[in-house]
Amino acid sequence: MIRLDDLALFVRSAALGSFSKAAREVDLLPGQASAAIGRLERELDIRLFARSTRSLRLTEEGKRYLPFAQDALDALREGYEGIRGDADCLTGTLQIAAPSDFGRNLLLPWISEFRRAHPGLDIQLLVSDQVADVFRDPVDIALRYGQIIDASYVALPVAPGNRRVLVASPAYLARHGRPASLDALADHNCLQYRLRGRTYDRWSFPAAEGARLVPVAGRLVSDDAEVVRRWALAGEGIAYKSWLDVSQDVAQGRLEVLLPELPGEPTPLNLVCPHRRQFSPAVKLLHALVEERCRSLARET
Repeated sequence: MIRLDDLALFVRSAALGSFSKAAREVDLLPGQASAAIGRLERELDIRLFARSTRSLRLTEEGKRYLPFAQDALDALREGYEGIRGDADCLTGTLQIAAPSDFGRNLLLPWISEFRRAHPGLDIQLLVSDQVADVFRDPVDIALRYGQIIDASYVALPVAPGNRRVLVASPAYLARHGRPASLDALADHNCLQYRLRGRTYDRWSFPAAEGARLVPVAGRLVSDDAEVVRRWALAGEGIAYKSWLDVSQDVAQGRLEVLLPELPGEPTPLNLVCPHRRQFSPAVKLLHALVEERCRSLARET
């Protein structure tokens, strides 16, 4: 008889490419995980992995069996959640990945509110600008900025009309003046963002003939979007940020929108997960909450 724990270890080992990493997630020794996979292989009478001292990869039979194993575990989880109660009695653990400043400044208090409404639910929040891989990383869902073009993901829109805006603090504008055009950005200290080693020093703006890329320069660069926002608040320069991330700063006068007549780069926010069956009652309720709160912050463009 196939053991569910063995099946789960197979799915995680396939995702992580390592028995050791899968074992650590459930507090097992690597040898125990390897034994569990061997036991599953004997039950199925097929070879799931091709092993060597340096690599672990699925066999052709393993590749064909993997989606069935994933579906079986998803179905069991969905059934368990169904018999545990309705949306007013959520239980289990929900693992969420979110961008740096959105996660800290907006999502964090919403999560606290959501948790108070559903005290039986455990929530793990991963806040980082590194894009979470919902197939490999230990997360159930991820909130992501940008267009989702990968058909292997399932995405629910959260803030489809969100855009970037140019912002600076009143103190910076008092010292350096307000740019009258995109070309005038060349005369200003522009706060730049770096992701995966790439510095975003060409800011994109929609134009009739296609996207216009505006070269910018400045003395401050960070790989944390929240740091860029804080530099803008401190009067260090001009930032090009998602409206959601600076909406409260603008509303309270800490930042001002520059060139408001020019639409910024589209930056839709989506809730992403690897499979539609991941949309548990907890995920559906959280999506509804975040979507409603983002709608209330939406900027007329």
